[in-house]
Amino acid sequence: MTDNDLDSMVALLGDPEVMTFYTSPKSREETQGWINWNKNNYAQYGFGLWIIETLDGEFVGDCGLTWQQVDGERALEVGYHVRRDLQGYGYATEAASACREYAAQLGQPNLVAIIHPENVPSQRVAEKIGLTFQSSSVDSRGQVRSVFGAAL
Repeated sequence: MTDNDLDSMVALLGDPEVMTFYTSPKSREETQGWINWNKNNYAQYGFGLWIIETLDGEFVGDCGLTWQQVDGERALEVGYHVRRDLQGYGYATEAASACREYAAQLGQPNLVAIIHPENVPSQRVAEKIGLTFQSSSVDSRGQVRSVFGAAL
């Protein structure tokens, strides 16, 4: 993910349907912050969320690994967003599966996906890559979330 991806990422993260389970869609400025956060993750950890593209180079969304806090503990999360018109075609599952494999190659012992309790399609992606429901949790804003996870 680079600054050159800003327009595509604004269309993705600014889409109210894609962002249904977030507090709100992201503005252009917030999306630039998202890209900057990922660039910092690449520099600090060697990974972050990456751009998903088709074999023809068409923008699909983002997916990758980030460090998150779950009940006060640091946890490696796989996260994903796919354009509304391309949801349901297996892109998130394929990308998340590759990220799970990469986390295992890095020697990470566990992987989680933090998902809104009503986001059933995202829960299905987590289950397809071998994550199972672990617990309900509350984030720093007081939002309830479901934590799916697995040992790698």
